[in-house]
Amino acid sequence: MKKFNIRKVLDGLTAVSSPSPSSQLGAKENELIPETLQSEHFQLCKTVRHGFPYQPSSMAFDPVQKILAIGTQNGALRLFGRPGVECYCQHESGAAVIQLQFLINEGALVSALSDDSIHLWNLRQKRPAVLHSLKFSKERITFCHLPFQSKWLYIGTERGNIHLVNVESFTLSGYTIMWNKAIELSSKAHPGPVVHISDNPMDEGKLIIGFESGIVVLWDLKSKRADYRYTYDEAIHSVAWHHEGKQFICSHSDGTLTIWNIKSPAKPAQTITPHGKQPKDGKKPEPCKPILKVEYKTTRAGDPFMIFSGGLSYDTVGRRPCLTVMHGKSTAVLEMDYSIVDFLTLCETPYPNDFQEPYAVVVLLEKDLVVIDLAQNGYPIFENPYPMMIHESPVTCCEYLADCPVDLIPALYSVGSRQKRQGYSKKEWPISGGNWGLGTQSYPEIIITGHADGSVKFWDASAIMLQVLYKLKTAKVFEKVRCKEEKPSTEIVDEDPFAIQLMSWCPESRMLCVAGVSAHVIIYRFSKQEITTEVVQLLEVRLQYELNDLESPEGGGDQTPGTSPSPQTTAPQTHTSTSSNSSDGIRDNIPCLKVRSSPLKQSSGYQVELVVQLVWVSGEPPQQISSLAINSCYGLVVFGNSNGLAVVDYLQKTVLLNLGIMELYGSNDPYQRQLRSPRKSRQPSGGLCDISEGSATSEDRCKSPTSVGALPFCVFLSTVLLSVCPPRGSIPQDNRDNSFSRSRSSSVTSIDKEAREAVTSFHFCETYNRKADGGLTSSLWVGTSLGTVLAISLSMPPGGEQRLLQPVIVSPCGTLVRLKGSILRMAFLDSTGSLLPSAFEPWYEPNAPANGEERDKVRKRRPVSVSPSTSQELNENQYAVVCSEKQAKVISLPSQTCVFKHNITETSFVLRADVVQMNAGICLACFCANGHIMTLSLPGLRPLLDVNYLPLTDMRIARTFCFTNLGQALYLTSPTEIQRITYSQEVCENLQETLGELFTPVETPEAPNRGFFKGLFGGGAQSLDREDLFGESGAGKAPRSLAQHIPGPGGIEGMKGAASGIVGDLARARIALDERGQKLSDVEERTAAMMASADSFSKHAHEMMLKCKDKKWYQF
Repeated sequence: MKKFNIRKVLDGLTAVSSPSPSSQLGAKENELIPETLQSEHFQLCKTVRHGFPYQPSSMAFDPVQKILAIGTQNGALRLFGRPGVECYCQHESGAAVIQLQFLINEGALVSALSDDSIHLWNLRQKRPAVLHSLKFSKERITFCHLPFQSKWLYIGTERGNIHLVNVESFTLSGYTIMWNKAIELSSKAHPGPVVHISDNPMDEGKLIIGFESGIVVLWDLKSKRADYRYTYDEAIHSVAWHHEGKQFICSHSDGTLTIWNIKSPAKPAQTITPHGKQPKDGKKPEPCKPILKVEYKTTRAGDPFMIFSGGLSYDTVGRRPCLTVMHGKSTAVLEMDYSIVDFLTLCETPYPNDFQEPYAVVVLLEKDLVVIDLAQNGYPIFENPYPMMIHESPVTCCEYLADCPVDLIPALYSVGSRQKRQGYSKKEWPISGGNWGLGTQSYPEIIITGHADGSVKFWDASAIMLQVLYKLKTAKVFEKVRCKEEKPSTEIVDEDPFAIQLMSWCPESRMLCVAGVSAHVIIYRFSKQEITTEVVQLLEVRLQYELNDLESPEGGGDQTPGTSPSPQTTAPQTHTSTSSNSSDGIRDNIPCLKVRSSPLKQSSGYQVELVVQLVWVSGEPPQQISSLAINSCYGLVVFGNSNGLAVVDYLQKTVLLNLGIMELYGSNDPYQRQLRSPRKSRQPSGGLCDISEGSATSEDRCKSPTSVGALPFCVFLSTVLLSVCPPRGSIPQDNRDNSFSRSRSSSVTSIDKEAREAVTSFHFCETYNRKADGGLTSSLWVGTSLGTVLAISLSMPPGGEQRLLQPVIVSPCGTLVRLKGSILRMAFLDSTGSLLPSAFEPWYEPNAPANGEERDKVRKRRPVSVSPSTSQELNENQYAVVCSEKQAKVISLPSQTCVFKHNITETSFVLRADVVQMNAGICLACFCANGHIMTLSLPGLRPLLDVNYLPLTDMRIARTFCFTNLGQALYLTSPTEIQRITYSQEVCENLQETLGELFTPVETPEAPNRGFFKGLFGGGAQSLDREDLFGESGAGKAPRSLAQHIPGPGGIEGMKGAASGIVGDLARARIALDERGQKLSDVEERTAAMMASADSFSKHAHEMMLKCKDKKWYQF
């Protein structure tokens, strides 16, 4: 255990002023604080990815292993087994996955990409890896087919040729089917790309080839010629066999289906236009939209199923995409919410030459996965157990909490289970392969997502799984807008006015507070009982930015519920005003949204306690909220923006404080701040000046780009960059710099006169606000976009009924500390270096009966102030940890001495910072805009981890990245997927055991019985010796220039290395035992052979002896 010497640390820091007596005192106090966390406790790796695969492009299913694979347009591969068994892989090239083929029950998968490469994936390890790759250089791949229990993969190309690949060695065969041999010799036109390949279910030697132009060829593999050619005058999209191999069906671009007998190539046996209007005069029906895919599945007991996508008539404008199921005389048209990418019919047997017995259809949509039950009337869908609806409405913000109270997940699940839809199939989810991991992680984890439609979802994220617990709709609080004409003109966003921007949650008391994009804050209380709220409690707050107060800030006005202070005589902020000079029609004291006036029925779960709305001020829209915090112990909510901050007592439903930021500084004029370096102060040039100028020190003026413009960067992230529009009247978008690698001069010109100091973070605490404080004070610390930390003292009335009668007294205490860049995070440590959590009130049932025991318990209940150390009662010192976009400082309290300081980044800036609890101690975790993830020890601020993890290419990542305890973190990697990562060495080491296994040993079902007469007279399935036909001895070698073989990192040697942990050791032991057994059996065979040889020799010798026994010597 390492102990820190503060003097050495201070010596190593640059740009620190000479130590004063107070800093020496702080050094002595801090010298003996041990730090248990070391760099070896940290390692960064991805754990699991949840959600719907973004931009899916292809799909495959293993009917024996019951595993589903989905490929995407960016080269990702997602594999799904039973709920909780998921896997994510990525092709290095990032090219779109155009087709997937399982090696059924072999634990392997072939993927074909749009860059004309094919890859063999090994699924027998927990993290699948590529075993082989083959890159075609002269031809473009259009279709692949791998027959069941075959090792030869057919590859069709854009030129119309078909090549064969051995999937074991990933080498090309010399056997090629050329397009000009397949079509009629008299035909001069090229048949187009290959769109389908499949072998006859009853005869492996016959291959059907579909060309885009409408030509279908039945190819004899042995004789290397075409047996039959079938021609139709419409383009083909797909082909499917009847299981007896005597008929096949084609889908065409004019919405028709043609059924062909294989021995009648002249014309189709039947032509159907399922959705076409049939003319009475016997003419051809009107053409329809293309049928993109058809499947033809048979049943023993009844009619076959014909299932297809597309084919609707052109006059159905605006109709949603459909899947059609034709079964006997009935036709069911199933409407989908999104366009269909692909579909697969799940059947009882993997053998193509048996009755298929379809039982479900998996439909891959653009933004959803639907599984339809074919066995029940009405074709109900299965309830999807995967967390695929993260993106039901776009995610706008995230929070992540590991090691939360144990009763929280059951409570949320119990209220959320009542929200479930009815009408799902009663059967079990059919994708049921794989096995769960054997992880020992036992702590509960919760993820909260805020969405653009105003909904908030709570997810159980324990043990690397994800399951939705409960959904809250915040928009219910407001009046519904039925059409655009009814839309109120006061709205400050054009779309998604209810979008969630910030969330603050107290897990112990279950109090929830959300801030929306329309400058509204809603406070929720958790209850297990249903209630009806007659009138939704509303507070309207007027946060105003006063120009005239800048030179001589005075105390701000308090506010009572439902009232606003009288409009000031000063001019409003000089932004673009909707009607700044007009005497009538100026919007003033009007909120952006209208709270509903009718009674609100609130089901069990989160129920509205109070709505707070910022109002328009003299024609100016309210600025969006940039920071938010709730504390259940004090009964307070605080929020701020670029105008100031407001403190609300949600128990008494009053506004306690409504101050501009300038007023928070009190008598300390921000333009006359005391210097911390010898640099002389610049005098203000009159009018509105940037706060970072004046007497700011060099470190204060070296701002991150976030301190420029109307809002700081963290505000900019959570407002402008949502999928919602910026407020009307705000600074134009082109005035803001979107680049992450930007930097700016430390000098501020007159162009920046409109720049404001915004409130960016809050922290409720019991601490020392002044150097002379003899005891702890209930406090609120405020961080701003210009790196200032200010304190507000809270004088709380006694608990119980007095808390509702006496006012909370709130008084600003002035500036405490300044850092470079916007303040992101604040936390407090006790004198031993342990984290001091904020005080909280335990949860109680708010709707308990008026005379019941529960109500008495509520009255007696007292807030809990959590402190891991009893030394706080002796008024020993504390340490405040403050992290900004550029640096972190540890301040000793009450002396307010900076005892540790670390410059996190010079060229970039921190996007997210959290003080987190690890198993071995606490640390500060940071995510920078340049993609670096860093951890710093506390209180010493030693760098423990610095990994260049992820170049920040998307603002979504910046908006959703969050750290939590025990080395867990997450971010939204695409609009539909959450990526979880860990920075803990311990979690990385145990990850292999925690992950589920995709491949499980399963017996392949028996092949269908041919029957006595079929065996006697023929007519059963005909087999083919493909090795003899396609192997090097029969077909020769393929030209080397056609494709290049690339061995994958997951080859046999790579597999041995990748299979780490106990599973890998067992596998290696099993292989060693097999090899030893093989050797022993070889020895046994040799011994048996020697014994047989000895017996033979003994027998021959005995016969010889008997023959020669009676002979004399001269007879020899």
